[in-house]
Amino acid sequence: MGKIREIMTTDVETCTLLDNVYEVAVKMKENNVGAIPIVDGEKLVGMITDRDIVLRGIAEKKPPSSKVEVVMSEHLVTITPDTSTEEAGRVMAEHQIRRLPIVEGDKLVGIVALGDFAINPKMDNQAEVALSEISEHDQNQLQ
Repeated sequence: MGKIREIMTTDVETCTLLDNVYEVAVKMKENNVGAIPIVDGEKLVGMITDRDIVLRGIAEKKPPSSKVEVVMSEHLVTITPDTSTEEAGRVMAEHQIRRLPIVEGDKLVGIVALGDFAINPKMDNQAEVALSEISEHDQNQLQ
């Protein structure tokens, strides 16, 4: 069982509280990512996913010039770089999340996505277990 620091992405694209929703969407497109952490200095204060933009932005007719606080999630689940990969997978499954910010104190130091587990041969079946639990939950919501 490894530590999350072994598979996390450390070069994380972020936006700040000064950015607007349009700028976040552009950064997502440029970097081909579905989530952008929001920081205030180095402190992680929120996260915006492509789904947040659709549900809290577009579907609620908020303009693209809206501040990030309008659509970002503020109640975040985070882990530290020393968290085991097994625990990280369990946390992702339990909270039904596909991307997990990695922090030291309040400082964002990385991010891990389900795909990071899947492409790493050391991770055994953690991605499979987490994804099956997340997908099962998604299917139950559709019914």
